[in-house]
Amino acid sequence: MSVYDFTVKDINGQEVSLAKYQGKVLLIVNTATRCGFTPQYQGLEALYEKYQAKGLEILDFPCNQFGGQAPEDEEGIKSFCQLNYQVRFPQFAKICVNGKDADPLYEYLKKEKSGLLGGAIKWNFTKFLIDKNGEVVARYAPTDKPEDLAAAIEKLL
Repeated sequence: MSVYDFTVKDINGQEVSLAKYQGKVLLIVNTATRCGFTPQYQGLEALYEKYQAKGLEILDFPCNQFGGQAPEDEEGIKSFCQLNYQVRFPQFAKICVNGKDADPLYEYLKKEKSGLLGGAIKWNFTKFLIDKNGEVVARYAPTDKPEDLAAAIEKLL
């Protein structure tokens, strides 16, 4: 099993098979628009600009489970990210990352790299780095800045 076995909804409600990203390095991030870490969108976009042509895709999964910090609907999230951070990387529908309603992709990611809290996602902007074979190779905390992941991304590219 790999991340390529999952299908998710994009921010416009369309089904997307993650198999479309085969052969790419992925950074999967649960985000929020009203969080202290929200400025990390700027660092994520900078990584995307620098490495997208070399095979990096950043997959943005908004989540409202942590302090209600992503209160907008998908259209509001998309508008906020484009207006404030000029986000160009793929954005997906708002999901749950913990609990009984957790998205199956996130259940898989947590199982592969459990991290702290028995695998639960601690907060917004937890990041998972996926290699070109769809294997989860690293998990980063919300406090890990996107720019600090550049060396690990370069190594996988």
